[in-house]
Amino acid sequence: MKTQLPIALSNRHIHVSQKDLDILFGEGYELTRMKDLSQPGQYACEEKVDIVGPKGTLKGVRILGPVRPQTQFELSVSDAFALGVKPMIKNSGDITGTPGAKIVGPKGEVEIEEGIIVAARHIHMHTQDGKDFGVADKEIVSIKVGGERGLVFNNVLVRVADSFALEMHVDIEEGNAAGVKNGDLVELIK
Repeated sequence: MKTQLPIALSNRHIHVSQKDLDILFGEGYELTRMKDLSQPGQYACEEKVDIVGPKGTLKGVRILGPVRPQTQFELSVSDAFALGVKPMIKNSGDITGTPGAKIVGPKGEVEIEEGIIVAARHIHMHTQDGKDFGVADKEIVSIKVGGERGLVFNNVLVRVADSFALEMHVDIEEGNAAGVKNGDLVELIK
């Protein structure tokens, strides 16, 4: 059974719906691919927006493509505090009951009622990886990080699908606290 997998740190970003993209950048706007990300079909875009909360603004937040059914911000706990909203740890795509904010683009503004999350730590696995690691989709596992600042991440959601590439995702603050960088190997300990 396999136990090691790569880790990646996720910085603040936003996923947008086509409806919101049209308001922010103009009707029929298409995102400009800057670079591919590790998950197949996902990419960082040239486009950036400002996010305005009750207490502050995050400038130049990068959009990740492709467009999504709903707009969602993925921020760190510190980012949420800077905006003046309560940080909520949620699985990507689950924005129910989360705080919202105003998004400012070059052509317009959108007020989102909910959508700010601190993404829960998770692992993407291809179906074969799930078999190799002996885990199933939606299973909760623990991950051991070695090194000087070694620690154990508990409550890590496993996501298994044919479209995924093997990689654990944590937000930038958790990654920095653990002393890891993109591509470091961590150990699944269940």
